[in-house]
Amino acid sequence: MSVNKVILIGNVGKDPEVRYLDSGVAVATFPLATTERGYTLQNGTQVPERTDWHNLVLWRGLAEVAEKYVHKGDKLYIEGKIKTRSYDDQAGVKRYVTEIFVDNMEMLSPKGTGTSTQQPVTSGQSQQTTHASASSAGTDNPSDDLPF
Repeated sequence: MSVNKVILIGNVGKDPEVRYLDSGVAVATFPLATTERGYTLQNGTQVPERTDWHNLVLWRGLAEVAEKYVHKGDKLYIEGKIKTRSYDDQAGVKRYVTEIFVDNMEMLSPKGTGTSTQQPVTSGQSQQTTHASASSAGTDNPSDDLPF
């Protein structure tokens, strides 16, 4: 048995690029940044902050939701699968691309005044469900973003 499951919480690096295939199927792509905070070891060694960029690919209804509602800087919760593909560039050099094919997405960015909109959407869903919950006054503290 094998499992290919990715869970990410991060910030959108740029507005989604959405294209429609000849069949009318929407495909959205955009980068998501995840950042590990820097820290200092007991011996005084400084470990710097580290940001990783992930290439997201969304299909069909998820791509349409991203086109309408996802913007640069938004915080997202993502579930998906890692896929790697290769291609030959213009110079004939083989290049590899690792992408996250998104199955589920929740928008975590606060919207409006004092409410946080969470919109869970799965790849099999064409409609979105919206739940509003009160956000705490300390949402500017990155340590509050921890999922546990």
